[in-house]
Amino acid sequence: MAVDVATNTIIERPREAVAAFACDPDNATAWYENIEEVSWETGPPLQVGSRMAFVAHFLGRRLTYTYEVRAHEPGERFVMATAEGPFPMETTYLWEDAAAGGTRMTLRNRGEPSGFSRVAAPLMAWAMRRANEQDLRALKRLLEDRP
Repeated sequence: MAVDVATNTIIERPREAVAAFACDPDNATAWYENIEEVSWETGPPLQVGSRMAFVAHFLGRRLTYTYEVRAHEPGERFVMATAEGPFPMETTYLWEDAAAGGTRMTLRNRGEPSGFSRVAAPLMAWAMRRANEQDLRALKRLLEDRP
């Protein structure tokens, strides 16, 4: 069973500012609740082919994985994916202009679990949606509180 979870929010900041902050791996621990650590495997700047190692906690488990940037269209779309472990995942960020100079940001995670993860896919989708909603709320607070 495939997992495909998309959530979005309106952030009262210009699209370019939201996109620049959100796709900078050095900011991930500031707004992703479950991500504890990020390190570059390739050096900056961020571009297609860049690789970053993540350490996270999800559903009570410590996860380590490496994302590779698959698409980077500044201010519009950012896609990174991992092929590791029992749950290969693709994460996509989309940014669109919203009313009054704000930004609609969509955070989408999708993947095809294997092994035991396949059985747990419905629980994973629910937990992922909940985490994405919390993360977007944190990003919104963080960016709207900035001058």
